[in-house]
Amino acid sequence: MRTHKQRVLFLLFAFLPVTASAQEPGASDFADSGGVKIHYREMGKGPLVILIHGFPDFWYSWRDQMPELAKSFRAVAIDQRGYNLSGKPEGVDNYKIDKLVGDVAAVIKHLKEEKAVLVGHDWGGIVAWSFAMAHPEMTDRLVVLNCPHPNGILRELATNPEQQKNSQYARDFQQPDAAKKLKPEFLAFWVKEADARAKYIEAFKRSSLEGMLNYYKANYPREPYKLDKPLPPVKCRTLVIHGLGDIYLLPGALNDTWKWVEKDLTLVTVPGAGHFVHRDRPEFVTRTMVRWLTEQSDK
Repeated sequence: MRTHKQRVLFLLFAFLPVTASAQEPGASDFADSGGVKIHYREMGKGPLVILIHGFPDFWYSWRDQMPELAKSFRAVAIDQRGYNLSGKPEGVDNYKIDKLVGDVAAVIKHLKEEKAVLVGHDWGGIVAWSFAMAHPEMTDRLVVLNCPHPNGILRELATNPEQQKNSQYARDFQQPDAAKKLKPEFLAFWVKEADARAKYIEAFKRSSLEGMLNYYKANYPREPYKLDKPLPPVKCRTLVIHGLGDIYLLPGALNDTWKWVEKDLTLVTVPGAGHFVHRDRPEFVTRTMVRWLTEQSDK
């Protein structure tokens, strides 16, 4: 029998559309983050854009966005720690948000840049929000896909029974033996293109399943949910794109985002798209992102 998480995943992913073919844009390299190697793919020249994937994913998630971004930007898509070719340190503490933020900072410094536009999806979105709050001097602009501000997520967990129910998978992932119940083939079944799915399975075989779940164990809110301390404001211009069909992060968490961002906030909702909005609607998301980023720079 399928677990609750498997049933939820099946309902979402069974209806995802086929998108791009399995081409690999860019050149591969590594940065060092306190002894943990961070793999990335790079293409293009111009202002730096760091693309940060979520769960269960790797840098290849951005294969549609990178070529278009590379026409005007230096597009760099990373494998987060624990994933694919990046380092896989052991222990929950090695996956705390400060470590994940540090990985992004290490990549920016390795590339000899002072700041970057951050683009994040899912857990990559949490990292991007957190980086912008911790390092405003290194954050040019912020783009977040299907990951509401942490304050919004925590509020919904504390007050919205439907969000509590739909987050059961995260509580399951926090259990000590959770990694033993997952396999690369299952984690990749949401990828509809056969050639791309094969790449995902290979990437997840190279990954640490324990490390992937440590994101949840180290950072995901635990019951009882409560807003225990205020977060610093986001000081840069921000674009939020959210597929309204997301059953993991419900759109109610988007409310009040404007209270936590000091500069202009652009919110784009996408009917008919699910959690992986940039895979469901790649052309629309890419066009929206590139258009927003190529507008006049912030002053």
